[in-house]
Amino acid sequence: MKIAVTSQNRTSITEHAGKCRKFWVYEVANRQVSGKQLLELPLAQSFHESAHAPEPQAPHPLEGVSLLITASAGDGLKARLRQKGMTVCVTSETNPDQAVAAWLQGTLPEVASAPQDCDCGHNHDHTHGHSA
Repeated sequence: MKIAVTSQNRTSITEHAGKCRKFWVYEVANRQVSGKQLLELPLAQSFHESAHAPEPQAPHPLEGVSLLITASAGDGLKARLRQKGMTVCVTSETNPDQAVAAWLQGTLPEVASAPQDCDCGHNHDHTHGHSA
């Protein structure tokens, strides 16, 4: 099993999973971490940018990951990743290693993700905090 953790600063769990380009990817076997590596993506491969690509893309580098741990993610991203078989866990934990260990023990604190506001001009399927 693979677990990815958003870590734009390479040290802590960061927000806005859709725009994140740096992920710690953990290999897990028998509920134990067996490896960890940093995956750095070009801007075009962030979840946000790749969702708006005009033509079909090659498989995403995070395909095959079962769980994404992050500090925030919009509903649209969660739905897209769920369709690809990836569970998204939004947590208040800030340490990637501790978050993975806590998830494996069933003790990772989960929080409701706040709606993501963005001003990129794209028509997103995630909820915005704007009133009509």
